[in-house]
Amino acid sequence: MNGSALNNDQKDEAVARKLAALAHPVRLRLLRDLGAADSCCVKDLVGRIGLAQSTVSQHLKVLVEADLVNFRSERQSSRYTVNADALRQLAGVIGQTLDHCCGDASCSRAGNGEYADQNRQVDAQATLTGTKDI
Repeated sequence: MNGSALNNDQKDEAVARKLAALAHPVRLRLLRDLGAADSCCVKDLVGRIGLAQSTVSQHLKVLVEADLVNFRSERQSSRYTVNADALRQLAGVIGQTLDHCCGDASCSRAGNGEYADQNRQVDAQATLTGTKDI
C-alpha cells in the first residue's frame, strides 16, 4: 500500500470514529445543548437531559475521545465545550463525500439536483450553529 492510500485510510478511520460518536441520540442531544451554551459542566447537562450523571459522563467521554467536544478541568468541576472546528471539518468531509458520490448525473436522476446540494449546505450550517434540530 502506498503512502497516499495509507494517509487516506487514516483520514477515513478518523472520520468514521467521529461519525460513530455521533451515532447515538443522547450524544446528538448533548452536542446541541453544548452548542447552545458557552460551556457546561456535567451537572448542567444532567439537569437538561434528565439522565444519570454516570450516563452523561460516559457519553461525553465518547465525544471527547472523538475530538468533537473539548474538556477542561476547572477547580472542582469539569467544563465541556463543542469543538466547532472539528465539526466544521467533519461537515466538509461529509459534503465532499456526498458530492463525489452524487455527481451531477446521479443527483439529477434522483430528482434532487442542485437543490438538494443547497439544502444539504444549509442544513449543515444550521446544525453547526444550532439553529436546526439534528
